[in-house]
Amino acid sequence: MVDLQRHGENVVDFFEMDRVLDELARTFAAPSATTWFKVTGNKSPTRDEYRLKVIEFMNLFENALSTGYQDYPNSDDLLDHVKRGVKDKANEILSGKNKEVEKRFKYYVDHS
Repeated sequence: MVDLQRHGENVVDFFEMDRVLDELARTFAAPSATTWFKVTGNKSPTRDEYRLKVIEFMNLFENALSTGYQDYPNSDDLLDHVKRGVKDKANEILSGKNKEVEKRFKYYVDHS
């Protein structure tokens, strides 16, 4: 982690967390959503249902971080960064621009 300078103040570089956010839908949220639909017996969710379930799991990740970092006063910047990142990725998913989520949805409904 690197401290950067911006207008005379220290800004923490969250490079590692950015990588997690970049891969969150592919490595955690979409597989979790697929598993959820399997467990609940829903073999043909709509595209919107699938996308919303992926986002639901992304929000669980955000909540887990908030809980894990809540007792550290210097974690506000990190939690704000994650919240913005999850929101941006969720908007990408809702608009159908996350190719990995779209691919997993199609595979699931075509092969269940």
